[in-house]
Amino acid sequence: MARPGITRRILLWYAHHGRSLPWRQTRDPYAVWISEVMLQQTRVDTAIPYYERFLSRFPTVEALAKAPLRNVIKSWENMGYYSRARNLHEAARTIVTCMGGSLPENREELLRLPGIGAYTASAILSFAFGQSVLAMDANVKRVLCRLFAVKQPLEDRPTLETIERLGKDLLPLKDSSSFNQGLMDFGSSICTPRKPRCTACFLRDDCLAFQRSIQYSLPVKRSRPPLPHRDMTAALIRDQRGRFLVAQRPANGLLGGLWRFPGGERTGAETVAEAVERAVCEEAGVRARAVSELGVIRHAFTHFRMRLHVFECMITEGLPRALGCVRLRWAGPRALRSLPFGKADRKVLSLL
Repeated sequence: MARPGITRRILLWYAHHGRSLPWRQTRDPYAVWISEVMLQQTRVDTAIPYYERFLSRFPTVEALAKAPLRNVIKSWENMGYYSRARNLHEAARTIVTCMGGSLPENREELLRLPGIGAYTASAILSFAFGQSVLAMDANVKRVLCRLFAVKQPLEDRPTLETIERLGKDLLPLKDSSSFNQGLMDFGSSICTPRKPRCTACFLRDDCLAFQRSIQYSLPVKRSRPPLPHRDMTAALIRDQRGRFLVAQRPANGLLGGLWRFPGGERTGAETVAEAVERAVCEEAGVRARAVSELGVIRHAFTHFRMRLHVFECMITEGLPRALGCVRLRWAGPRALRSLPFGKADRKVLSLL
């Protein structure tokens, strides 16, 4: 395998076929950092408008650090994995108060910031600071796995160490940014996850997986158990002014810091109507009656799928007070539009 030739061909292919993406038009470490955090769990085409709006609203690390967390989370709404937004905000405050207002240029300091792991640190060092570092995202791991016919599961640490060593052997002395992004684009457009386009591949003569006809079975992944299902409930409770009772989630945990309609998970043998009445009592300290079920919303998270049963409810005893949440408030139409909600709760609004 002619490794210098592989590197040259990747750089040449990227020069002619690389994607034109907004974060590739800058070497600003702040902008690169924002893009890489967004791309951790979000597709490129989905991330682009969020990236542009986010930088328009928070153009510098100082602006992000000064912004209320609520505004940051609102800008992240519907992109999911909200811990990314909370970590960005916390890291920005650390950068401003402890690091002179600039992202550090060394791996150890970057890794101390919340939300920055090994890949994100490598991407920032390569794309923003021009350091000769291999940045291994999912595309790069897959390409290297096939190129060198690595048959061990990617989840295993020894496998990742092997792939990283092989990738570093390909890394050019200069312009690691183009090389890394070339591998990423190559993995996105040609060496794709399920159906690699081997007939269009300029590396197939050097690809050990192609030579051994095992490209479709690589990379090896461990089987995962099916996602469990949960029956969840949400209560739509109005006051005399037509406002709805909403609750703010704790900062840590699922959809931390976002707002939602009171409710919870059905447990044991209780009906979903009984579940929503119990959950409202535990969360808001009031007795409520489930008047009617308005609909069922199906939604999937990383670790489970849920059926969210939405009920119109009426308070029969007591005044709302925050027991199982951070805050409760009555929200009219304008507030419902401005508060940050998760995607499932946004779907609840469509039932109103």
